[in-house]
Amino acid sequence: MEYIHRHVESILLKSEKLYKAILVTGARQTGKSTLIRNVFPDRKMLTFDDQFLEDQANDDPNTFLALNEPPIFMDEVQRVPNLFRYLKMECDKDDVKGKYLLSGSQPFKLMDLVSDSLSGRVSIIELAPLSLREIERDSFAEPFIPTEEYVRARNKSAKPAPDIWNKIHRGGYPELQNPDMDWQMFFANYVKTYLERDVRELSAVQDLDSFRRFMIACASRTGEILNYSNIADEVGKDADTIKKWISILEASGIVYILEPYKASALKRAIKSPKLYFRDTGLAAYLTRWLTPETMANGAMSGAFFETYVISEILKSYSNAGFDYRYYVSYYRGKDKKDNKESEIDFIIEQNGTLYPIEIKKNSKVTAEMTSAFTILDKIEEKKRGMGAVICTCPAPGKLRDNIWQLPVWFV
Repeated sequence: MEYIHRHVESILLKSEKLYKAILVTGARQTGKSTLIRNVFPDRKMLTFDDQFLEDQANDDPNTFLALNEPPIFMDEVQRVPNLFRYLKMECDKDDVKGKYLLSGSQPFKLMDLVSDSLSGRVSIIELAPLSLREIERDSFAEPFIPTEEYVRARNKSAKPAPDIWNKIHRGGYPELQNPDMDWQMFFANYVKTYLERDVRELSAVQDLDSFRRFMIACASRTGEILNYSNIADEVGKDADTIKKWISILEASGIVYILEPYKASALKRAIKSPKLYFRDTGLAAYLTRWLTPETMANGAMSGAFFETYVISEILKSYSNAGFDYRYYVSYYRGKDKKDNKESEIDFIIEQNGTLYPIEIKKNSKVTAEMTSAFTILDKIEEKKRGMGAVICTCPAPGKLRDNIWQLPVWFV
């Protein structure tokens, strides 16, 4: 299968010239080692999946680094926590950049190791599953924001995606872009490997059958407000265990927790976050939507479409080297004058401006669907920018002067 170029390649090349160490992190099977091997084909590679190398690096880090001089690429570095202090000392010996390329599939565990030992010396790059842009070989790499400038620039290369439900169902893992790869077999092996390796390593979870049921319960709630007690009742565990297990899913890049927008002017806003799976293919596998057709017409079609769009927006930021956690949120509450509950699916904040997004699976949308956007006008210290309804319409257009309708492939 041909290599699909990743948008973070330019960030990786730039980081190699500016930092002594580069860490590429993300969930399993997102293509981290493939990315580095293709961008730096001549660099020596070691993987700590090799038990012998793992033991060497943990037992005698100093000798290990002496025998494996930079420039070098080391994979699955979360397995060798003892190595990080010695990496720091090696980085501090001189001003040479790009000495160590590191990758690993447990982002939160790696963040702890990096913050303790390599702070200020390392560039951290998140690699998500493939975006729609990457799958379509579209080189457009700007982060999504519904401004006139963005839409005009995006219009130059955006291609219609009539098979969008196939894309949503199959997901973005690189191996699944090979049409010969069996979808069910891939995810069956993925879940088995994830449960037996990452879950056991990140926490002392012994009851893997219960954790599997927990994953299914979470997948069935993608796009919903996170209710720990509700999941606990379904799985047969207490709420504290569910909170701990949610943190494991988040730590290993399986889910994203979208926080609500916080402002003193919004006195009746819901304070709970929303839960989203990072890959719609994995969520479909866990909830047994086995074909794109049944997914598109099923009870969860709206939730899957919303999950996909939000995932694509987040990828557009991480692929451009931005930490999206500082840019995005959602709103649900009763701050309108009529006291009815309303929701803004997604809010992007930049330079004191709030850009509201509504997400609909429909091909026909109306301006009335965006009535909740005016709630943001209550926040005096912020400005409301252009809004958008992201949907399956055939082409971009204006619903109002300050509201776009945008096809999903414009993200």
